[in-house]
Amino acid sequence: MKKFKEFEERVEHLLDTYEVPGCIVAIAEHGNIVYEKSFGFKNKEKALPIDRNTVFGLASLTKSFTCAAVMRLVEEEKINLHAPITDYLPNFKIENKADLEKITVHHFMNHSSGIPPLPSLDYAMHRKRNNDCLVDYLESHVDEITIDTYESLMNYISDANVQLFAQPGKLFSYSNDAYGLLGAVIERASGIPYEQYVVENIIHPCGMKRTYFTREEYGNDENITTCYELYELVEGNVVYEVQDWWDAPAMRATGFLKSTASDMITYSQLFINKGMVAGKRILTEKSVQQMVYPHVKMDPERFYGYGLTINPNYFGDTLIEHGGSLQSISSKFGMIIEKGVSVIVLANLSGFPASRTMELALNAYFNRDIDARHFAYEAYSVDDETLASYQGIYRSRELEDVTIEVNNDEAELYYKEKKYPIKWIREHVFLAEMDDTLEPIEIIVDENGAPTAMSIFHRIVPKLNK
Repeated sequence: MKKFKEFEERVEHLLDTYEVPGCIVAIAEHGNIVYEKSFGFKNKEKALPIDRNTVFGLASLTKSFTCAAVMRLVEEEKINLHAPITDYLPNFKIENKADLEKITVHHFMNHSSGIPPLPSLDYAMHRKRNNDCLVDYLESHVDEITIDTYESLMNYISDANVQLFAQPGKLFSYSNDAYGLLGAVIERASGIPYEQYVVENIIHPCGMKRTYFTREEYGNDENITTCYELYELVEGNVVYEVQDWWDAPAMRATGFLKSTASDMITYSQLFINKGMVAGKRILTEKSVQQMVYPHVKMDPERFYGYGLTINPNYFGDTLIEHGGSLQSISSKFGMIIEKGVSVIVLANLSGFPASRTMELALNAYFNRDIDARHFAYEAYSVDDETLASYQGIYRSRELEDVTIEVNNDEAELYYKEKKYPIKWIREHVFLAEMDDTLEPIEIIVDENGAPTAMSIFHRIVPKLNK
């Protein structure tokens, strides 16, 4: 008997812990939904229920749609994956021109361009001022820099005097900037706006009827989740309604689609059926294979393809997945292609552990112990001298500082003024338990073994005072 009762109890606890108004989970076999469960509400004030056709934000699940569009243009011989990115973006510049010429479309798609983490997305996001008196995300400094076009995004990167942290293709570091600019590549190669190309060539041909980029495209449709944000106060958190999702026209290719559980299950068939959806070919089998191929190591467990993560050792199967998080959005999408299984988790508040929720759902579906983890490590011992070398502050322009301190011969991780327990699992690699998720973190060292950076949240974050 499948363990969905235990699963639902766990999810109810997670929603309560993270104060999430609503969530839906759906599992399908070859496109047929075999389990779905909604939790909470799309609007908690009005107690409006969620169903498989309720629209949620996808956040970074958008990235695979962007890559699918690129692959379609590759098939049309309008994009060469291994051509320099400047063939399509001649105004794109970084500090070292010789390095720039080595960056290709392929590197943008698998986050291996070497571009360091930047806060561009923060400056590209905007929406109507919230009517409440509460301070919304970024509203205190949103007008400092404005990024509202592809040109302004490229100008921001150029003005930031970017130097690559590694040669293209060598190291993975998640880059919203690269994906934002893939929108420009698609637009210039196709001759039509990025959003139009994705909708006309991927979304609509797949039969997805409730997937769009903006709220306006849904017209008077009312089966749309209310957006919520969380305001942290000393005396307790406040979860409050906001008027709409944030938008970022210059970076829609990185994370601004909206969709439903039903549509995302339909979309999963593009990969499970190797480019076919409902008997219609959307991409060639070769294109799909390239999207789910492990092009670059992402972390100790996973690799990255094109807009999708590949875990080759997931309880003996290969799990293809991606997560998403933006204000008012937590999402997770997964597929075990060889078994025809797909799963989607959508919630209307950021900070919800959608990844763990997906793991719990798959444990229930496959009748495993509900709390099973797909990996197991014995503790790894790190000597005192090495621990001392790891100690210090790691900083990028995108993330808040990450600090490693050593106290009583034990290393401690601090992020956003919180301490997280860690477990060393191999040389230079540890797991941190963060918000019900085990975050793999790796210390990057030079040829002499000296720490130079940390790979955390799948970003390369340099160490200060190396």
